Amino acid sequence: MADLQSDVLVALRRIMRASSLHSRKLGKSVGLTVPQLVVIRAIGHEGLPSASEVARAVSLSQATVTTILNRLEERGLLTRERSTQDRRRVILQLTEAGSAVLREAPLPLQDTFSGRFDALSQWEQHQIVSALARVAEMMDADGIDAAPLLDGADVV
Repeated sequence: MADLQSDVLVALRRIMRASSLHSRKLGKSVGLTVPQLVVIRAIGHEGLPSASEVARAVSLSQATVTTILNRLEERGLLTRERSTQDRRRVILQLTEAGSAVLREAPLPLQDTFSGRFDALSQWEQHQIVSALARVAEMMDADGIDAAPLLDGADVV
């Protein structure tokens, strides 16, 4: 019984370590955290989104996305402009530097995971989701706000 518990904890640690290593690699190559890159990708793919549209697209809170946007804007990777049609709406757009980062950045770890997960049969996918949900519950992690990002670093 204790061996199985150890096996679970080792597997969880390996997952966290892989995520952390990928996050460091990403940070070294483009100087961004995974959440920052995911926000840049969302802006690039959504066209001219608002901050709330980006928050929904990346499954992060509005406050978290705003903090990320502030940092990206400070670095000159995006601009914010008021919409000419609706003055209440603030449009996000990548700068040339932001577009270059988007083109050059390696794929986030979750993209690799997604391809492999999609290749599994549906019953295997459900089994993994169920088991991981149970593990999260057992670790009292049900109430923790988390986006579908594989990242061992801080969110911002």
